[in-house]
Amino acid sequence: MSTIRHKVVVIDDDPALLTALRIGLTSKGYDVLYASDAEKGIQSVIDASPSAIILDLGLPDMDGISLCKALRTFTSVPIIVLSATSDEDRKIKALDLGADDYVTKPFSMGELLARLRVALRHTEIHSNRLGNGSPTINLGVHVTIDNVKHEVLVDSALVDLTAKEFDLLYVLASHIGKTFTHRDLLREVWGVDYYAETNYLRVYINRIRKKLEPYGEEIIKTKPGVGYQIEP
Repeated sequence: MSTIRHKVVVIDDDPALLTALRIGLTSKGYDVLYASDAEKGIQSVIDASPSAIILDLGLPDMDGISLCKALRTFTSVPIIVLSATSDEDRKIKALDLGADDYVTKPFSMGELLARLRVALRHTEIHSNRLGNGSPTINLGVHVTIDNVKHEVLVDSALVDLTAKEFDLLYVLASHIGKTFTHRDLLREVWGVDYYAETNYLRVYINRIRKKLEPYGEEIIKTKPGVGYQIEP
């Protein structure tokens, strides 16, 4: 039985880190392409259609957060952001513009590999989900989730959700009336290693609500101190 070899594009201008990532990733069976600036990174993603992107925020020709936003205009594959800063606002900004995860330097190769596995596993779960469950879920008369086309409509207008946003909304909508704790949602959408990353939920829930306007606040309810719910 053949094993799928995932392609990973690494965008970073640090030669030593690029070498370390290439060795670490290829040793675990990944095909690695790397670019030293944003322009080459965008072209590599277009040409290679990778399974995931590892992106350093400190690039010579473009701020990494701006590059993350640009990548999200044409690809929905997981983006794992690397940065030497532990600034919380910058971390949230990266997530808000489409990053799926965030690793602060210095980091171990084991940590990065674990987060990459989680991102790819959830992409696979999402793909498998498209052929299962109800083809559509209606949230009242205004919002429709199309599980086959991976689309969300608000008053018949298409809403642009990232894969992670879709997964989060889908989990809530598939269990209308159930209150999910923060830990439950993090486990369902990000994996068991993310139970403490409540900032992820706040960023994504707020972003989904804005995209579902003017119905977002009405549809996704916050249960203070507990989690979130879509009410019947």
